[in-house]
Amino acid sequence: MFKRTLIFSTLLFLSFSSCSTIDPKESEIDAQALKAYQEVRAKSKISTHAEWTAMLNRVAPRIAKASGENFKWEWMLIESPEVNAWCMPGGKMAVYTGIMPVLKNEAALAATLGHEVAHATKRHGKQRYSRAMKGNIAGLVIGGAAAVGGQLLCKTETCRLLAGLGGAAGGFAVAFFDRKFSRSDETQADEYGQTYMAQAGYDPAEAIKLWERMGAASGGKAPPEFMSTHPSDTTRRKNLSTWLPRARSVYEKAPQQYGLGESIQ
Repeated sequence: MFKRTLIFSTLLFLSFSSCSTIDPKESEIDAQALKAYQEVRAKSKISTHAEWTAMLNRVAPRIAKASGENFKWEWMLIESPEVNAWCMPGGKMAVYTGIMPVLKNEAALAATLGHEVAHATKRHGKQRYSRAMKGNIAGLVIGGAAAVGGQLLCKTETCRLLAGLGGAAGGFAVAFFDRKFSRSDETQADEYGQTYMAQAGYDPAEAIKLWERMGAASGGKAPPEFMSTHPSDTTRRKNLSTWLPRARSVYEKAPQQYGLGESIQ
């Protein structure tokens, strides 16, 4: 099995190397992200929950506009118990139905999307992908993305959905879905995400309450901050409280103010 893993890793490295340089262009990253997004959409169950879909269709474009980025935005609501949401490079978003009861209201959805969109606007995914490539791809194998019979073995369900892509797009899936953002990336996404939700017309104070609920939903199982790439829920709430006055000034100048928006039933 080790021999097959080594051979596949070498082939994967060669396919990455064909992407012009070891530091890929943004257009190349976006193209691979689009392939991965389309694959997730094709293999996932898209939610038919009318109210939640309508809410996402309201909030997503508002956050996209607030970000100021001219991405080719797309979004989908995936039927899954997973408490998760993400935004790929280039503006491809997904929200999982499992997170909706935790959010409680429209403003919390705006806070979540604002955070995920900030990862895309600040090019955190591109940076993470570039680091993976510079790690000679072997780091992906060491990190848990081994291969058996030409199939990637991923740590997350979404990455496993994309295992059949292979080549650069498959490598993107591993780098994006199985590698965490750095703590500094997460903090920056929190800060800009709160601003985006305020610019979109949602009460930025709800971002603080969201992380209180997320902490409760985790049941205290999150690792200590020094062991995690993510800031602790306590640190996040403290940071968001510090940034709140500035976010409120943005909110007060927003073209429309929705407050907390509609409740999530």
